[in-house]
Amino acid sequence: MFEVKRLENGFEYVEVKNSAASAKIALQGAHIFSFKRSDEELLWLSPTSAFERGTAIRGGIPLCWPRFGNIDKSLPQHGFARTFLFELVKVVEKSDILTVVHMQLKSSQESRKIWNFDFVLDIFFHVTDTLKIEMKTSNKDVKEFLLTQAFHTYFPVSDIGDVVISGLDGKKYLDSLTGKEECQKGNIFIDREVDRIYKESAEHITLSDKEHEVNIEAKNSNSVIVWNPWIEKCAKMSGMKKDAYKEFVCIESANALDDFKVVQPNESVSFFVKYDFKELA
Repeated sequence: MFEVKRLENGFEYVEVKNSAASAKIALQGAHIFSFKRSDEELLWLSPTSAFERGTAIRGGIPLCWPRFGNIDKSLPQHGFARTFLFELVKVVEKSDILTVVHMQLKSSQESRKIWNFDFVLDIFFHVTDTLKIEMKTSNKDVKEFLLTQAFHTYFPVSDIGDVVISGLDGKKYLDSLTGKEECQKGNIFIDREVDRIYKESAEHITLSDKEHEVNIEAKNSNSVIVWNPWIEKCAKMSGMKKDAYKEFVCIESANALDDFKVVQPNESVSFFVKYDFKELA
């Protein structure tokens, strides 16, 4: 079953429920901010995040599009899609354990003021015992455009000190805090601010703590970002309590830096990510 719901301020989202899982997806930004199995929340959402038009939700899986980061100073940080209103195209209940939600954003006078291209952006959410998302970009213009993008996923953790991220051993990364290129040695442990763009992403990455494990599989991307703001930056961030850094880590499947796409007229490119959540005994 599914239902389109509206908050008192008019903010709309789709609620999906089937025998395997449930999800809540905002029409603004095609932003999934809740994914549950057996009533256990598997995405982190800031309890102080605003649900207001024009303000990005803090947590869940924001979509960074048509830019990740701010390599193009003419565009907002992480692009503009996360604050634009998508159309709910359809919800297909394929079985009692699989629901597919299709949302779409088309170019408009408003988008062309920010990014002067004709495009269609389709997002498909496959809600079952795993969560799979496809981001499909179609160039409807007469000229090519450059695309960087990311699923900016916030994962809840029992405590940031328990986090182990595996699958990136030996991979080169840009440390965004120092501007230096480094090479990962062993697993990733977080005991300070971390902001890294791995340039040679593995197809499978695993996040684990004492209670949970998440296996992340991305296709058509060769970048992954690992981020935690730590103490000082977290205290200054909007929509987040001061000690929230203890509760989450972001692992973002992406096309970033040199891993950009050049999309030709009448061409479409797709980008997939799949999350498989497991409880540890």
